[in-house]
Amino acid sequence: MALQCGIVGLPNVGKSTLFNCLSNAKAQAANFPFCTIEPNVGVITVPDERLNRLAELVHPQRIVPTTVEIVDIAGLVKGASKGEGLGNKFLANIRETDAIIHVLRCFDDDNVTHVDGSVNPVRDKEIIDYELQLKDLETIESRIQKVQKQAQTGGDKAAKQTYDVLVRYKEALEQGRSARTVTFDTKDEQKIARELFLLTSKPVMYVCNVDEASAVKGNKYVEMVREAVKDESAEILIVAARTEADIAELETYEDRQMFLAEVGLEESGVARLIKSAYKLLNLETYFTAGVQEVRAWTYEKGWKAPQCAGVIHTDFEKGFIRAEVIKFDDFIQYGSEAAVKEAGKLSVEGKEYVVQDGDIMHFRFNV
Repeated sequence: MALQCGIVGLPNVGKSTLFNCLSNAKAQAANFPFCTIEPNVGVITVPDERLNRLAELVHPQRIVPTTVEIVDIAGLVKGASKGEGLGNKFLANIRETDAIIHVLRCFDDDNVTHVDGSVNPVRDKEIIDYELQLKDLETIESRIQKVQKQAQTGGDKAAKQTYDVLVRYKEALEQGRSARTVTFDTKDEQKIARELFLLTSKPVMYVCNVDEASAVKGNKYVEMVREAVKDESAEILIVAARTEADIAELETYEDRQMFLAEVGLEESGVARLIKSAYKLLNLETYFTAGVQEVRAWTYEKGWKAPQCAGVIHTDFEKGFIRAEVIKFDDFIQYGSEAAVKEAGKLSVEGKEYVVQDGDIMHFRFNV
């Protein structure tokens, strides 16, 4: 599943520095706007200690983790919705992503210029929100023109539902609220809303880029962000991107852990960000475990067994017969598939089984 998170923010807030930490693809992290012209794409491994624990028991020939794509998108400026700066490029790139990682500058440094002359993460957030909202409003108004007459005079139920969804979005956007703050009760309305692909309907995570001294507890700028987004149901992550860059350059795992301990962190900001991005996309992991490989597979939360089988191969979904399921904790407790079976802890599930995060799966199929 090639799902993408787009890293966005104003110029010089630390997007490319953070991207460099996340990926081996090195974006140019320079102290001037638009150093990232084309979106840089990095395929990021999702850290999952469960994979290592399974491998210790199974001793496979190889271990295959799950991944998420991270896209570093050019910095946005005021007027982007009208094509200012690299606005059109920015908006096209962000439209293709599944979720947004919004980086906010939450540190003081006279050596790093700010496009608006001063540090104010809430103002920066509002600039990007405003530009994305304007573009969404343009989309909504264009759609309203197409369906309004049909909805109001033609007796077309589908057109009426679409019109009602558009009007609710229009009201929110005109009030300066993003589309993600609007909720719909019926499945039909939810489907119409999804198919509009609005920029501000995408799930968002705010990453507060701080100095090293603020890496553990944050600072006054982080508190400003918390207050500003308290009604958005959005996740906030504190990351010291420059410190993370230093950690990324260390060669051994032990050196990186010592560095983290000195700073006062148990886990790197990069690892926390990747895990959070995975959750932001509403993703979970199931495993397959055998002597050839122990592998993590990505699926959307709530998927049933046949859909999850299809992640491996479409034939698995088409010819699905049943799934043999072992819970992760049971596998760890008993130490092998054979011991789990002997203990009666392997379950056989049909087409309606909703796969759970951490399940170890073996699919039976016939095509």
